[in-house]
Amino acid sequence: MNKVRIGIVGIGNMGYTHAQNILAGKITRLELAAVADTNPAKLARVPQVKGFKTAQEMMASGLIDAILIATPHYDHTTIGIAALKAGLHVMVEKPISVHRADCERLIAAYKGREKKQVFAAMFNQRTDRYYQKIRELIQSGELGEIRRVNWIITNWFRTHAYYASGGWRATWAGEGGGVLLNQCPHNLDLFQWMFGMPVTLTAKCSFGKYHDIEVEDDVTAMMEFKNGATGVFITSTGEAPGTNRLEITAERGKLVYEDDKLTYTRNEIPMGEFSRTTTESFSRPATWDVSIPAAGHGGQHNEVLQNFTDAILDGKKLIAPAPEGIHSVELANAMLLSGWTEKPVSLPIDGRKYERLLKAKIAESAKKGKKKAVKEAAPVDFSKSFGK
Repeated sequence: MNKVRIGIVGIGNMGYTHAQNILAGKITRLELAAVADTNPAKLARVPQVKGFKTAQEMMASGLIDAILIATPHYDHTTIGIAALKAGLHVMVEKPISVHRADCERLIAAYKGREKKQVFAAMFNQRTDRYYQKIRELIQSGELGEIRRVNWIITNWFRTHAYYASGGWRATWAGEGGGVLLNQCPHNLDLFQWMFGMPVTLTAKCSFGKYHDIEVEDDVTAMMEFKNGATGVFITSTGEAPGTNRLEITAERGKLVYEDDKLTYTRNEIPMGEFSRTTTESFSRPATWDVSIPAAGHGGQHNEVLQNFTDAILDGKKLIAPAPEGIHSVELANAMLLSGWTEKPVSLPIDGRKYERLLKAKIAESAKKGKKKAVKEAAPVDFSKSFGK
């Protein structure tokens, strides 16, 4: 095989964007062979290739070697399992599933297929050179042991029109959550990719604080890690202009990423060592101010698709293996679970318990019988919508 024939299921904003990039030849050796969507108007957006009403029809057609799943969130699990069982290579948009239990089902379907099939997730921000540099500084030990992490990521502003653009959006039944399940999977993935998973978490979630929706649009979470370090994660779709500031306090100093600048205030002597050895009461370690360069934001969605293609054809290591997607989903689930119960949550969470609570939310919503007004919008390039 010298090229990969891919089919896209779900021709909404992201699916349409991926289709246009592939058709434009931006990913070498990747050919768009088919698309699938239950909505004929969305199929008509991509007239260049064969269109199917369902993913199942497309998978059975023999036209594709791989599938890109860009449907509403719950379908990621069912279509992903079917595609893996059909022997296809699979790329799934974020989040890989809505909740931990579904992640486990999806990952279980991949077990034993690792040598034959490539299974990846669209965590495009892992290609961002700034986050790659931060991770490198952590993993190399340059920062020393981390003591505190603060991430304010509130530049995910969304309007009322955005939430009215799809009946599935911002509902427990259609999306399974709000900012944590739609916008923040990127940041939650980066968070665990850089810092690992916390052991406990407490969150305050506000549901419909800024919009007429039933799910969360504002979240503040506090975490504790195994080594005693703490983390604060704040996000919202209701603040403008919003902030994206990541601050890491570690033994060797403080690292701040904001406004495309990565600055490191480095202690000449690690803070714990200085505190234990100095005879002065009010002194602090001398510091160096270091500006750390990074080569832009990387290739984002197209780089992940190129990597997926290269993994299939050449065995290249994946940027974002799909099984790792369970971690960002679990962080989102834990925050919602803490918000619902108003109690701290230990990780890993009980995935089945969370699933039962989510189903109760869906049933409660259905009982209220409130219909959401939907105004179908023209397709937009959502690759430009992620927070930087």
